[in-house]
Amino acid sequence: MNEMGWDELVPGAALYTFQGDIDYNIAEMQPEDRLYSETSSKAMSVGDWRVIKPVWNSETCIDCQNCWIFCPDTSIIARNKEMKGVDYEHCKGCGLCVSVCPTNPKSLLMFEEYETVEDALGKWPEKKKKGE
Repeated sequence: MNEMGWDELVPGAALYTFQGDIDYNIAEMQPEDRLYSETSSKAMSVGDWRVIKPVWNSETCIDCQNCWIFCPDTSIIARNKEMKGVDYEHCKGCGLCVSVCPTNPKSLLMFEEYETVEDALGKWPEKKKKGE
């Protein structure tokens, strides 16, 4: 079996996010300055792939920008270093934003696609104290 690296996929097997060589300083660039491939989810809607979606809770968010930096599909909407929401047209539900969120409880959690944002926010967990 031939093992391939994460950036060595067979063309057509995945939507490449960036065009050309991988720039490992991509987090330092604004989304509008990044070179996206024509087949990236920025250009093509992949929202219908999603079975679970990230829901954002503004009450627990500290605007750390981790979700914005790590989102492979530029689906995190932020303006002036403040989180504003999630672009569900381009979000494919990978959950990276949730995994990098540092708050307790997290400011982004994954919910079933059919669940409304309002219902999801009503189910948000309480802050856990040490030892719980």
